[in-house]
Amino acid sequence: MSLLFQPIHFGSLQLGNKIVIAPMCQYSANEQGELSYWHEQQWANYALSGAGLCIVEATAVQPEGRISYADLGLWNDLQRAQIKALLAKVKTLSPMPFGIQLAHAGRKASTDKPWDGRGQLAPDHAQGWQTVSASDVPFNPQDHAPHALDKAEIEKIIADFAISAKRAVDAGFELIELHAAHGYLLHQFMSPLSNQRSDEYGGSFENRIRLTLEVFQAMKDAVPEGYPVGVRLSATDWIESAESWNVESTAGLSKALEQLGAAYIHVSSGGLHVEQKIDLHAGYQVPFAAAVKQAVDIPVIAVGLITDALQAEGVLQYEQADAIGLARAMLYDPRWPWHAAAELGETVAIAPQYLRCQPHGLRDLFKPFHT
Repeated sequence: MSLLFQPIHFGSLQLGNKIVIAPMCQYSANEQGELSYWHEQQWANYALSGAGLCIVEATAVQPEGRISYADLGLWNDLQRAQIKALLAKVKTLSPMPFGIQLAHAGRKASTDKPWDGRGQLAPDHAQGWQTVSASDVPFNPQDHAPHALDKAEIEKIIADFAISAKRAVDAGFELIELHAAHGYLLHQFMSPLSNQRSDEYGGSFENRIRLTLEVFQAMKDAVPEGYPVGVRLSATDWIESAESWNVESTAGLSKALEQLGAAYIHVSSGGLHVEQKIDLHAGYQVPFAAAVKQAVDIPVIAVGLITDALQAEGVLQYEQADAIGLARAMLYDPRWPWHAAAELGETVAIAPQYLRCQPHGLRDLFKPFHT
């Protein structure tokens, strides 16, 4: 019996298996941060995949917090209403729970769509705006410098994360993930490479993690008691030549988040500095998840070039993580969980309309779920 297809709890939420569709930006919202038809077909596709959970893309809590002008937002009630209607449709297809990742891009905001290739757009560009960060240090040397947030602006961001968390619950999401990774705003405060502040949000490790903890606590206070809120962290900046954010820092922050009631830690890496040197290979981030798992008692999700069923199963069998996050692998193969179940000799719950496509010789691969 494989571990990959056993249930797991993230706080009060039980998943049918340990396959998590990790958040993936789609750059397909309109310029008001609202859903498009792309999201309808994409979320439906996720729902029919056989995964245990889907966490939809990084969704901005402020207009200025979007990575691009085509990012999804949850800073107003119209966005919430549209998302609620779409989730209701998706629930007619599958009982798989959906979560949302709430985010603020900080100095990495105001960009073009990645496939259009114009990079960051200047504040005076029609589709650009002034970015913000812990300090006025740009991500790329050629970028327009971000505005260093003052205390009142920090408090507004904390409040907006909390308000968006409440909207996420109202919209029907069953889990929220706080995005504190990949060089976005919270990570910018955490890393000494981007945080040059001298106030209570800069300097020491305790000061640099303060904003992440305050945002997390505000979100927990805004959602119902027991509602699962997890956190995605970058375990390292991949910069060895200077003081930076590293695995030890991540383990320390993870312990603090566990004490505040985090449902899980989702371990990624990088994204903060243009000179990062990533050792890219299959499962390259799994050791970071294993290090965090040694530090906490809550579930840890591993992600990063995990593409094969036996590889994913091995991560769980060797107790390097508690669940597996899949991103690009799911885009490439939207039925990855089906194929993994076939390879591991397991059964996967699917929509009854698909039962007749069960391959010959795999009589116990599929079972119908009930919507």
